[in-house]
Amino acid sequence: MAEEAKWYVVHTYSGYENTVKATIEKTVETRHLENLIHVVSIPMETVTELTDNGPKTYDRKVFPGYVLVKMIMTDESWYIIKNVRGVTGFVGSGTKPTPLTEEEVLQLGVEKHEIVVNYDVGDNVKITDGPLTSFIGVVDSLDIDKNKVRVIVSMFGRETPVELELDQVETVNP
Repeated sequence: MAEEAKWYVVHTYSGYENTVKATIEKTVETRHLENLIHVVSIPMETVTELTDNGPKTYDRKVFPGYVLVKMIMTDESWYIIKNVRGVTGFVGSGTKPTPLTEEEVLQLGVEKHEIVVNYDVGDNVKITDGPLTSFIGVVDSLDIDKNKVRVIVSMFGRETPVELELDQVETVNP
């Protein structure tokens, strides 16, 4: 199949997100549609609430009333999702569902793109992207969870800290 699977947003009745997800997954399993509908996801966040009895931690839906589906859009897959009990439709203009862009998928954190970091604090690195491309500096700090690295670069005779994304630098061969 030439078309690639994309993420789509499905609108549901409030409170039906888990039911819709389970129904779609069951339908995919029974009809053997794993090649069309790949992943069904409900974005969740962990919330810690401070109460009189101490901190209480629970999971909360980031987008109540919405379910994310990674699928190849065909008439069959559209029909299956659209006719699940609790689904009101796809997010998009008119009758044509609009897939999420790569940037939106990354911002939602639905798909994690693993970046292998082969440098550490104190290592010499070369900046490979952005306005300071080809500058060489020293790694000052790393925050892998936030995809950030701080590099100290010498500009105009001054040490200047620059915050970049992890994939914007590479190690300098000694």
